[in-house]
Amino acid sequence: MEYRKLGRTGVKVSELCLGTMQFGWTADENNSRQIMDAFVTAGGNFIDTADIYTSWVGDKSYAGRSEEIIGNWVKDRANRRDMIIATKVRGEMWKGPNGEGLSRDHIIKACEDSLRRLKMDYIDLYQAHWADLGTPIEETLRAFDDLVRAGKVRYLGASNYPAWRLMEAQATSDRLGLERFETYQPQYSLMERVGFEMEALPFCKHHKVGVIPYSPLAGGFLTGKYTRKGWKKVVSQRAEGAQAYANDKGWKIIDQLEKIGKAHRKTIAQTALAWMLSNPIITSPIVGANSVEQLKNLLGVTGYRLKSAEIKVLDELSQYPKNWRDIWN
Repeated sequence: MEYRKLGRTGVKVSELCLGTMQFGWTADENNSRQIMDAFVTAGGNFIDTADIYTSWVGDKSYAGRSEEIIGNWVKDRANRRDMIIATKVRGEMWKGPNGEGLSRDHIIKACEDSLRRLKMDYIDLYQAHWADLGTPIEETLRAFDDLVRAGKVRYLGASNYPAWRLMEAQATSDRLGLERFETYQPQYSLMERVGFEMEALPFCKHHKVGVIPYSPLAGGFLTGKYTRKGWKKVVSQRAEGAQAYANDKGWKIIDQLEKIGKAHRKTIAQTALAWMLSNPIITSPIVGANSVEQLKNLLGVTGYRLKSAEIKVLDELSQYPKNWRDIWN
């Protein structure tokens, strides 16, 4: 397992980050524990969650369940010192006008609740889950800064922010002498490039912001389990996320990933992740799994990087007019 600096900070994280959106949803607590055990055994030290996971499941789960599962596991394994734990704040966690958002009131209360569920004294990386344009950015950043100064949070990050809001946050932190966002978590994959690459990528490069993309396998479409003829037959609670990519462009990308993978004795999923990890702006893609077997397949990307010609053909097939290397120059 390779380790990379988290943005401009001194902390080092594994080249893959374990996403836990499925904990309490498609993976019960026992499976979740096995997955985390396998991740750590492989050298992983970076786990990402959010306070709202998994509020959408209905009676079978609730907001905060993923944090609880992680907290129970960390306590039982007594490995808090070895782990980098990231969680997020923004979504509705209780009823009422202040039950969601990025106000000082919500952030402070939500952080205390996350610490309780995680059974921890501090959160390594505390992230704004998405922007709250109804709250002044100064209020949000001062609340985050207070948490860092109090020792309850070590680093700050943002997820799903438009680039202009990232720039506003950066400028505000600089102007007021506040802790800044050290990481950015965008949706990014071979199937979803433009949203990150057009504006946020050059911002992150210039300001040395660590990038930890979510959905690097495009909602499962790039895992290799879908084919032109049989993709509708795949039974999965998350299969709908792949439906938008089941078109001629998507299948051409799958075919090329398979071709490149065979040359390296790697899978389609491993090759899709290798395309991302071959981009030096990326710190650690967030990958999820419902079983140890699924996770081990993804872990096969460790140390696997693509040649420039292989990257070029995948870039061309994904039909994005600007190559990230052009943006860098």
